[in-house]
Amino acid sequence: MSRIIAIANQKGGVGKTTTVINLSACLAEAGKKVLTVDMDPQGNSSSGLGLEKDKLQNNVYQMMIGNSKIRDCLVKSSMKNVDVLPATVHLAGAEVELFGEQGSQFILKTQLDLIRKEYDYILIDCPPSLNLLTINAMTAADSVLVPIQCEYYALEGLSQLLYTIDLVRKSLNPSLEIEGVVFTMYDARTNLSLEVVDNVKQYLKQKIYKTIIPRNVRLAEAPSHGLPIILYDPRSAGAESYRKLAKEVIAYNRKK
Repeated sequence: MSRIIAIANQKGGVGKTTTVINLSACLAEAGKKVLTVDMDPQGNSSSGLGLEKDKLQNNVYQMMIGNSKIRDCLVKSSMKNVDVLPATVHLAGAEVELFGEQGSQFILKTQLDLIRKEYDYILIDCPPSLNLLTINAMTAADSVLVPIQCEYYALEGLSQLLYTIDLVRKSLNPSLEIEGVVFTMYDARTNLSLEVVDNVKQYLKQKIYKTIIPRNVRLAEAPSHGLPIILYDPRSAGAESYRKLAKEVIAYNRKK
C-alpha cells in the first residue's frame, strides 16, 4: 500500500529539502517506486533531482490552478524509480489565485488520489511557511515527517507546526499522523548538538528516528550538481545516513 509523507518545518534551513531529495533516492535504491512532489516555490527539490525546471511546460502550479492534469506534469528524475512533480517560482502565485476558492485545500489530494497506487512512497516537500500549499500537502498526506536542525533555536516554531497539524487533523484530514522527527546537521564535535537532541526528546512525545543526519560537505554540494547524495558520493557519511533513514522509514511503515 502506498504512503504519502509530507516533509515540513516552517523554519527554513533545517535540511527539509535535502531530506526530501535524499530520502526519495534512498527509498528508490531500496527498490521502492517513489514520487517526489515539490510544493515549495523555490523548486529546490526539482533542481536537486536533476530537472531544469524552468524548461518544463507543465508543473505543480499549472496543476493547482487547473490548467494541467497531474499525469501531464510528472517528470523522470536523475535517480531511477524517482518521478518528480516539479515546481517553479510561479507556484508562489497559486495561493493568491486560489484564495477563497471552495475546496482549494483538497486540490493536491484529489490529484494524488488518481495516481497514488502507482507508487510505494510519495514525499511532499512543503514550503517553509504555513500557507495554503502546506495545508494542501497535509490534507493529502498520511503523515508528516519533521526535520529538526541541531541548533539553539531548534524548537522555535515547532509548537506552531504541531498546532497546525492538529488543526488539519480536526478539520480536513482526520487520519493525519506525525511520521516522526529526524535530526539534521548534527555536529558531534559540539556539546550544543547533543543538548538539542536531548531537549527535543524531552519536549516531544512523538516518534524520533534513531538515524541522525550529520553536517556533511558532500551532502551540501550534491544539489548543485542535480544529484542525490547516493549518486554524487555514495560512500559519504551523508549517503550512509540517508540510507539508514530510508531503512527506518520502510521498517516503521511495514509495521502499520
